[in-house]
Amino acid sequence: MCPQPRILLDDLVFPEGPRWWTDRLLFSDMHAGRVRSVDLDGKMADVSDEISGHPSGLGFLPDGTLVIVSMQDRQLVTPAGTTLADLSEVCPAAANDMVIDRHGRMYVGNFGFDPFSGEPWCTTRLVCVEPDGRARRVGTELMFPNGMVITPDERTLLVAETPACKITAFDIHDDGDLGSPRTWADVPGLPDGICLDADGMLWVSCPMTGTFESPGPGAHFRIEQGGTVTARIDAEGFGATAVMLGGPDGDHLFLLEAKEADPSKIAGPGNGRIRVSKAPAAHAGWP
Repeated sequence: MCPQPRILLDDLVFPEGPRWWTDRLLFSDMHAGRVRSVDLDGKMADVSDEISGHPSGLGFLPDGTLVIVSMQDRQLVTPAGTTLADLSEVCPAAANDMVIDRHGRMYVGNFGFDPFSGEPWCTTRLVCVEPDGRARRVGTELMFPNGMVITPDERTLLVAETPACKITAFDIHDDGDLGSPRTWADVPGLPDGICLDADGMLWVSCPMTGTFESPGPGAHFRIEQGGTVTARIDAEGFGATAVMLGGPDGDHLFLLEAKEADPSKIAGPGNGRIRVSKAPAAHAGWP
């Protein structure tokens, strides 16, 4: 269904949080501490100063301001390092992915625990940040909420629950609060980054297929509501970390991948890469 992906960049540390903006793909090279961009010819440039707290989720306010999740210090910052919101009182652990709606309201996930220190798994809640920086916890307890998208009608938030191997949906209320959770789809792996296409399908990146107890190789899936898989792109020995649709017509599929996720085991550039292919349908929703 998708042509064989070609390598766009292959000398990254850990690519995450991809967002298409104007004529380039922006992404966090998380453990390199930089937000970077790349065009369709593979020309890369740094977008941010070094972010010592490690950049993760990205998004844009209505005026075009780039917002970056600084993971370890649990802040939302600009590329120059200006703090837009401090989430340390509402995020119990490292902040992670983010989606911003067309009004500038931000939904931010967090780990809930430290996955690399041996802490036991626990649930956590999303954080809703208003455009003026006010932050509050919303929704119900989730297991490691990761990638997020908002549907084109602006009524539903989809969240990847990584260890639960599922996509969870919430109705979005007018005040930004979230309704009761429901399962949108079970996933044949541990979902990380996600994006939505114009056919109502969800692209889902899984660092591992299967489960933690019985892991398989990383892959990107195109999934219908209900869980039917309509396409699979193997990550070829990498973990699939994130996916985004973009390009001039919104139908370029960007695949972000990394060999190793544990920061203590990452040797440096060459651990991560970005590939690109053409997709059967264009981008939809937010981001």
